[in-house]
Order: sequence, then structure tokens, then C-alpha cells
Amino acid sequence: MNRTIFLGTLVLATAATSAFAEGITYQGDIAVERTPFVSTRSQADVQAELAQYKKAGVNPWSISYNPLKGFQSARTRAQVEEEFIASRTEVRGMTGEDSGSAYLAQHRVRAVGSQLAGKAPAQQ
Repeated sequence: MNRTIFLGTLVLATAATSAFAEGITYQGDIAVERTPFVSTRSQADVQAELAQYKKAGVNPWSISYNPLKGFQSARTRAQVEEEFIASRTEVRGMTGEDSGSAYLAQHRVRAVGSQLAGKAPAQQ
């Protein structure tokens, strides 16, 4: 009796597993879709991109990669600090526990371009 229940359960589990694996095959522990790959680019395009990458001499996956190496700011440190100080109250209000609800209610900030479904945009 127990054997029949076990075998029945095993058959049902196998059927359920194969139903989920439709369209996917497994090679070792890697799932591979059965649809064939169709490239949208030619081999020459890929080779040209690789040559351009090698010519640039920049490897973004390198440990020593520094994306800010050639960065030049358009503003001074004093200007950036001034902007930060000016926005502190707003940032504190918008990142609070209520996600900015109290700040927006208090300051009556109106979102630009907001429109409810089915209503014409508000005239200014």
C-alpha cells in the first residue's frame, strides 16, 4: 500500500516538474532556453567595437579603474556647498518617516505637469 502511494506521489511530482520546465533544457546545472539565438549585429560590428575598446585602454572591470580620473567640474566647491545647505531642509522633509507628505502639505508644493486620468490639464 505504501509503495503504491509513494509511486503515485513520485509520478505526480515528476509530471508537475516537467510542466514547469516547458521551453527550458538543462545542461549540467545551467538552464538553457530552447529558442535559438539570432544576432542583431554582424561579426564585423562586434570586432570593431572590441578594437575600439582595446584602443581606449580603459577597462571598467579593472580594480584600478577610476571613472573620475579626467573629471572637471563646472562649479566651485563653495557653490556646491551652498546648494547642499540650501536643499538640506527639503531633503530632510522628503526622506522622513512619512516620505515627504508633511513637508509637501506644509509647503504646498505643486507638481508640474500632473494630470489625473480623465481630466483636462489645469490651466495656469
